[in-house]
Amino acid sequence: MVDFEWYRSFCMIYKHNSVSEAAKARIMTQPAMSQHLASLEAEVGEVLFVRTSRKMFPTERGKELYSQLAPLIESLEETTMSFRAASLPTLTVIKIGAAHEFYTEKILPQLHKFNMSTITNLGTADQLVELLKEDKLDLIITSKRYQAQGIEYLKLMDEEFVIVAPSDCEIPDTDYLESLERWLSSQNWISYGLELPIIRRIWREHFKKRPQIRPIHIIPDLHLILKAIENGAGLSVIPTYLLRNSANEKTKVICEDLKVKNELYLAYKLKHKHLPQIHEMMTVIRENV
Repeated sequence: MVDFEWYRSFCMIYKHNSVSEAAKARIMTQPAMSQHLASLEAEVGEVLFVRTSRKMFPTERGKELYSQLAPLIESLEETTMSFRAASLPTLTVIKIGAAHEFYTEKILPQLHKFNMSTITNLGTADQLVELLKEDKLDLIITSKRYQAQGIEYLKLMDEEFVIVAPSDCEIPDTDYLESLERWLSSQNWISYGLELPIIRRIWREHFKKRPQIRPIHIIPDLHLILKAIENGAGLSVIPTYLLRNSANEKTKVICEDLKVKNELYLAYKLKHKHLPQIHEMMTVIRENV
């Protein structure tokens, strides 16, 4: 007879493509998680994942089984949440964390829709996850998934980054990536940090190399970077949602093929998974990003 916990473990492995990551998410040992999968595969009579040195990929039977199980397990967990809601502690105040720019553009306009009070902490992904681990935050929006026991991540959205320049910037007419890379490297760049976040991603994904850039200005605020570009200080990389909300004639997107995407996640403690206030806040955020 199949144990329901085998199904839960299977779905978690499917989401994480890893037994070890799934075990951390379920707060289980890796051997126990592996045993759940082995038992389910024995019951099904087929291999459900192809194992590689780094990841596990579902077989066609694994994909079919997940498509059948995922909605059923979600429904059961929602039912469990409704049963437990009455006995769970009530959070009259939700402590939420996000990057300053994302909070300003995406969450602040929705505050009136929250049926609860909030305490906000703005910071980097590293800072926010530490506060979450210490129970100083209940819910965070982060671009990084850390290997931390007892924390669950749900994908929120893809944010798209593009190269933005002053409107009078003249771009060379060339189809050669090498020529374009040389021209971009010769420009004045404004960066969020010394490590060239996102700028480095663009170089690695499109030019297959590290950027040879020394930024002329370091400004750890995307709104201020956009203002600096408007004033002709240089080029930078900006998320498209910020441009949509700050449309003006002083800047323009250049080299549109060189865009990159970044995944954003909602993260919370597993022990708070069934709190209705957490789910209510996540629902409002997800409906309005």
